[in-house]
Amino acid sequence: MIKARRKARALALQTLYEVECANHPAEEVLAQRLKEKPLSAEGERFLRALVTGVLEHAPELDETIARHAPEWPLEQMALVDHCILRMALWEFAIGKETPLKVAINEAVELAKEYGADSAARFVNGVLGAIAAERETV
Repeated sequence: MIKARRKARALALQTLYEVECANHPAEEVLAQRLKEKPLSAEGERFLRALVTGVLEHAPELDETIARHAPEWPLEQMALVDHCILRMALWEFAIGKETPLKVAINEAVELAKEYGADSAARFVNGVLGAIAAERETV
């Protein structure tokens, strides 16, 4: 199941990036990604929940991200980092299927693979700040 979710997260990142960057319809992008790299039924369910959840909750996710990364306005943030942050935040704060530490670790791994050299540190820092605030609330 862990491997299926990791693959689903990578496909979700690719999907969300394309939706944001090229404004392609999410369902069409999802269908294409799944055609290229099929997932198990559970992996596909998780992928669809993640993409749909991030898109539905983007404004509130962005508000939280902006509050915890004030020196990086969203419009100046690398799109891949922004998508990764949205995904991780949705996973632990809204989807609530993924433990906080797992969501952060998975986000850092995605940032290492798909982001710039400093992306993993940036993603970890922002998510760490969000996690610290959540623990004190």
